[in-house]
Amino acid sequence: GKPAMSTMRQTAKLHIVGLLLAVATAAPPPMGWMSWEVFRCNIDCDTDPANCIGERLYRETAAALKEGGYLAAGYKTVSIDDCWEASSRNSTTNELLAEPTRFPSGAAALGTYMRSLGVRFGIYSDAGTATCAGYPGSKGFETTDAQTFADWGVDYLKYDGCNDALDEYPADYPAMGAALKATGRDVTFSCSWPAYLGDDEASKPFDDLKAAQCDLWRNWDDIQCSWSSLASIIDHFGNFSDVLAASGPGHDPDMLLVGNDCVTDDEARTQFAVWSILAAPLIMGNDLRNVSASARDILLNDEAIAVDQDPVAPPGVRVSAFGAQEEVWVRTGLDGGDTTAVALINRDDDATADIALNLTQIMLAVGGGGGASSGVAEKMTKLQDLRRSAPAATTVAVRDIFNRQDCGTFALDDADAFPSFSVPPHGVAFLRLSPADARTGGGPADDIFFEEEA
Repeated sequence: GKPAMSTMRQTAKLHIVGLLLAVATAAPPPMGWMSWEVFRCNIDCDTDPANCIGERLYRETAAALKEGGYLAAGYKTVSIDDCWEASSRNSTTNELLAEPTRFPSGAAALGTYMRSLGVRFGIYSDAGTATCAGYPGSKGFETTDAQTFADWGVDYLKYDGCNDALDEYPADYPAMGAALKATGRDVTFSCSWPAYLGDDEASKPFDDLKAAQCDLWRNWDDIQCSWSSLASIIDHFGNFSDVLAASGPGHDPDMLLVGNDCVTDDEARTQFAVWSILAAPLIMGNDLRNVSASARDILLNDEAIAVDQDPVAPPGVRVSAFGAQEEVWVRTGLDGGDTTAVALINRDDDATADIALNLTQIMLAVGGGGGASSGVAEKMTKLQDLRRSAPAATTVAVRDIFNRQDCGTFALDDADAFPSFSVPPHGVAFLRLSPADARTGGGPADDIFFEEEA
């Protein structure tokens, strides 16, 4: 049957809420590569020189980032994680030192090489007295370390939270944020603070993180190289997606597994789609020198990247219930308000599913009827101001992002005609919905598409 007039009004709300939420423009989420997921704390350069935490790995990865087309696609940073340091500071200056046998040219020279390729240089430290692997931490040395990083040409700092008291985070993270700022160098500051504060995202001090000058933050568990770990993170971020959408962007669900054998290509596409809906950082955790052609196609899909990198759209939400075998994620407000991305995920372990694109569900959830987006009710009070200026679509064009195929144009008043998608186990249909026509306010169209419900 055809949707009732109230549903058609929700159509307007889907569009208008996107416009309202897209007022504030933020820097796009960072993109790049980080070593921890694959290379961990491998410091055995004698028997494994190609894969140990040493300058060869990072030089080769920076070269692969450029040569493989990743840099041109937006992946700009190569980041060292833990275990790069010497076991003690410089005894005279108290400066951190790169371990000299594994980084014989030194960190500054490595940064210079990366910049020669156009690659940003990322590094790791810790707010505590020691890093998670036991190397010197930055607690009490924030000013010294920030200046050292600036002198080395560091562009990105991952700042962990091991070996520090939780009640000292509110002083220690701002100390490094202020020290980085004082160097005059623009360093992206990634804070692990909330990852140590448990499961309840609603109780985490996101305003304090922003005040500490954190540009992004790790929220929760480290991702491990398995579908079960990835699925648990998808569930966690889905369960708190309302909270995170209201307090974001900046939330980091951890590294992309795309390019590793521990996930299938279908699972890799699901991760990339969810991360893009969430406006999450796209930080690859693979061996970039050894990525399959199919994984590379996922990582370089410019249409998917465009969803993630949209500069104004708020982070998206899961609109289906927790535990649903057919999951629906939505991000609205893309392209300045006109476009919506939808991820239809098959959580079944074995069977392919035909998942319908249920626009009524999406409209109700994002437009306010389903309660999926925080703050919608308050924002909808501005509806009157937009009645005469916002365009309203009567038909929607649907595009399959990963298959790069147009799926057709569909009238909003014929819900039964919308398509279904065959989605493999753990897979996704990642779709872009955009208005195929538009009419501005005034006359009958204003009454149908822009009238508030009583």
